[in-house]
Amino acid sequence: MNSASTSSTGKGSSFSTPLLFMHVCCAGVFFTKGGWPAFGIFIAMYLLHVFALTAGYHRYFSHKSFKTSRAFQFVLALLGTTAAQRDPLWWASHHRMHHQNADTEEDIHSPKRHGFWWAHMGWVMNRRLSETRFDKVRDFAKFPELLWLNRHPFVPVVIAASLLAASGALLNALRPDWGVTGPQFLFYGFFLSTVAVYHVTFCINSVAHLYGKRRFEVDDDSRNNWLLGLLAMGEGWHNNHHRYAVCARQGFRWWEIDLSYLLLRVLQWLHIVWDIREPPRAVLNEGRAS
Repeated sequence: MNSASTSSTGKGSSFSTPLLFMHVCCAGVFFTKGGWPAFGIFIAMYLLHVFALTAGYHRYFSHKSFKTSRAFQFVLALLGTTAAQRDPLWWASHHRMHHQNADTEEDIHSPKRHGFWWAHMGWVMNRRLSETRFDKVRDFAKFPELLWLNRHPFVPVVIAASLLAASGALLNALRPDWGVTGPQFLFYGFFLSTVAVYHVTFCINSVAHLYGKRRFEVDDDSRNNWLLGLLAMGEGWHNNHHRYAVCARQGFRWWEIDLSYLLLRVLQWLHIVWDIREPPRAVLNEGRAS
């Protein structure tokens, strides 16, 4: 790695005690009762957090691809923060930098420029990149509640973990025949689910810039990856996204399942979100021709 890329990304030694702690705690599932309750809470928390990150952190806070109320804006921010990927201001500021410099030396997580490991999670653990670029998110930095989450990103995480454990213990006391326990909800619903969400979302930065198909000839290495499209609730149609980043829909063809977009449509029907931005017809036609 030359000095220019090291300087631009702040690349250096990367280590994160909280991230290591989250991974180590996943081993608790081997000492905890499994079964359908464990699987159910794992899936429920996985889907909740992926949606909060894809629809909230990414499509709303990073790209403003739809509008909503200040109250639901905070709901998206709070739920996203419980996924333990920092707060929306930090997340969006770095993501906007990525789009400004995608797969160039200035890209903070390009696998082409800095390697797979750095793009996948090395950059997340680097302390030089832990600061929020407030100059990139002035539109949202004006909200005090979002600034509070920026200053205290671990508080919602601890509360969420505690509530999951307490809920499991309460269900065990009220309905022991259900087979639910506090440790089960904690280890499957929080630690294992959160780490699974980590790696699925991290794969958009790493895998989706290396493996998949390129429908659009854009100035970066983004690719459409069908598996990530399913696992990340639509984020895997990454080449589509880099062609027209400001729309809420990333699956441009009928068979490109984009669950986050479909849920946003349901929220629009409920009048919780509105002005959902669609890809222009010219872009869609360009994709059919390529």
